[in-house]
Amino acid sequence: MKWFACELHTHTLHSDGSQTLGELAAGAANLGFDAIALTDHNTMSGLSGKAEIEQKYGLRIIPGMEWTTFYGHMVTIGLSAFADWRQANRDGIDEGIENVHRFGGIAGLAHPFRIGSPACTGCFWEYEIGNWSAVDYIEVWSGTFPSIQTNNRRAFDLWTEKLNEGYRIAATSGRDWHAQGETDDPISVTYLGIEDDAVAGNGNSTALSLHEEMLIQALSEGRASITIGPLLTLTLAAGGAFYAIGSTVPTAVERREAAEEPIRANLTLDFSVRTGLWSLPNQVCRLKLCSNLGEELNLEVPYSSDGQMMQLEAQLKESAPHIPRRWIRAELWGTVRGVHVLIAFTNAIYFEEGGYSR
Repeated sequence: MKWFACELHTHTLHSDGSQTLGELAAGAANLGFDAIALTDHNTMSGLSGKAEIEQKYGLRIIPGMEWTTFYGHMVTIGLSAFADWRQANRDGIDEGIENVHRFGGIAGLAHPFRIGSPACTGCFWEYEIGNWSAVDYIEVWSGTFPSIQTNNRRAFDLWTEKLNEGYRIAATSGRDWHAQGETDDPISVTYLGIEDDAVAGNGNSTALSLHEEMLIQALSEGRASITIGPLLTLTLAAGGAFYAIGSTVPTAVERREAAEEPIRANLTLDFSVRTGLWSLPNQVCRLKLCSNLGEELNLEVPYSSDGQMMQLEAQLKESAPHIPRRWIRAELWGTVRGVHVLIAFTNAIYFEEGGYSR
């Protein structure tokens, strides 16, 4: 699996941003991003000149649009055509999501717990979702230094709640980037995972070798890891096979492994990503495995700024028959700016017996 650094929530002067697409792309390239999604409010006109700008700055630009209404903001990416947002009402967002899917796009809740009116009309999510299985992702981290913000913690908790209920929904971060400018705040990155053979088929692993559809499919399938620092990844080894982030461990494998050989978790921390563009103080971090069963693992992980790659292995305990394991994810906790925060987390690996199919 190759991982590509993405920023999935941006704006230009075609809505309420103060930057051109070229300025946005230049800023993203300087921050080590491989791809960005342009998600202007209620318009896709800002994509003009996209191909030339991609070539100039060496990154992929994914077409998108942020549905901006009185009842919430919904980020949509990968659309082949304009999906009309104007018909959505408080109890009709399900139909809007269906329209996005009809045009080949995916849809996610943007900053669902950000303060709403009168400070930010429509920013707080008020839509009544009837079919949560149609929701592709939730933007659980919004803005810079997102892990200290209360509204983001609420969004993270919402995502966890839906995973516990059996829904397979991805989590993302988004800066909601409106303008160029220096910031000392930690910047979050959504890494999307592309299968090695898909990248190899293009002859190289550069951002421009990627088709937009690869990145959209990766997010749709939950192959994502979120961080304000190192890249954290997780795979499970069971029955002679490996299961990556976003995949599902079949029931037969889980039962066989419980009886014969425990499932093993393989965790990797890559401290070499986006070198020089983030920093952490030297410290002992906590690496956790969390699931609907609670905290299943808690390890001390020493971090120093000269670290490059760290790999760990752990054994999963057998889950109780009456409380099946639905999902599992990895989390890295530590100190940033003197505050104990979540530094990085993976999307989930699912278990067939304990969850719904999408």
